[in-house]
Amino acid sequence: MEILRKTGNQTGARIARKEDEAKVVSVRRLMWLRFKRNRLAVIGGIFLLLMYLAAIFAGFIAPNDPTMVHSQYVSMAPHGLNFVDTDGNFHLIPFVYGVKSAVDPATFRKTFQIIPEEKYPLQFFVRGSEYTILGIFRTDIHLFGVEEPGKLFLFGTDTQGRDIFSRVWFGAQVSLSVGLLGVFLTLVFGSIIGIASGYIGGLFDDIIQRVIELLMSFPQLPLWLALAALVPDNWPSDRIYFAITIVLAILSWGALARQTRSMVYALREADFVTAARYSNCSDWRIITRHLLPNTMSHIIVIATTAIPGMILGETALSFLGLGIRSPLISWGLLLTDAQHIRVLVQQPWILTPAIFVIATIIAFNFLGDGLRDAADPFAK
Repeated sequence: MEILRKTGNQTGARIARKEDEAKVVSVRRLMWLRFKRNRLAVIGGIFLLLMYLAAIFAGFIAPNDPTMVHSQYVSMAPHGLNFVDTDGNFHLIPFVYGVKSAVDPATFRKTFQIIPEEKYPLQFFVRGSEYTILGIFRTDIHLFGVEEPGKLFLFGTDTQGRDIFSRVWFGAQVSLSVGLLGVFLTLVFGSIIGIASGYIGGLFDDIIQRVIELLMSFPQLPLWLALAALVPDNWPSDRIYFAITIVLAILSWGALARQTRSMVYALREADFVTAARYSNCSDWRIITRHLLPNTMSHIIVIATTAIPGMILGETALSFLGLGIRSPLISWGLLLTDAQHIRVLVQQPWILTPAIFVIATIIAFNFLGDGLRDAADPFAK
């Protein structure tokens, strides 16, 4: 009986110990569990991950050179893949038809007619135009394509005969990276200035807040246009890219600084900050080692919700001709042809890049909502 009693006590102790271990969950674990419960946020995060991977490997995904002009296929409607031919036969490997151009005698508009006798099957890992990945690796292998003289234009061509599908992915490199780079600069300026403003207070806080109010009092779009117009026209494309990024960051750091200031106001009288102050820690150490880590989760959430604004800002400036310029490609630059009603009526596929802009903005909003809920895992 004594042995059974000891065994039972040991078993009960192990069960109690396991129950206690199961109850102890870190804050990071709670945040992750709460984030996973938001399916829209997870879907948005996966979509954005795929978009950024596609932007990195844009040259591999794009079947054509984005700058190549196909003069015989100007303003051609989407010419996609087919599994069933005109005779009703099913093909396991999809194919594209040959195309010839003609002029409509009634409207004098250029039209395109398929040639049923010409079929070009889809091929994978084909060789084509050269490109670089991350500016380091150079290759000419593409994910898919068709043999010449076959043409594959999944999203059609623009008014100059360039493949829109290829240009969309190369445009994603600029449009998506502008958001990340701009938000990074916003984080650097906004978080440090906001935390310093809330911690130091006094005259320094008053001056910073008046500067923020001055920046936020201007209408955003006209101020974008005014600052972007200061960029010289003779600058190279890469310099214009960084200039536009800095313009967007200058106009966005104020909101982040104000929110972090409010959080620091609540934290600067906390016990751990008081203890650090009485331990003769410098103000810089208190800001970087105590205040910044405790506000980082909310800063990340704010940054996630600020990226869509950066992308829309670049798209708007490029659409109006004051942003990214050729030979760089961005989603806003691709939409410049959509300014004309005639183009929209006759060639609605020109608006295809807008679908990617809208989908990316919605995905960032879903992700931001999920991170906002996960940042406070103890809230109901």
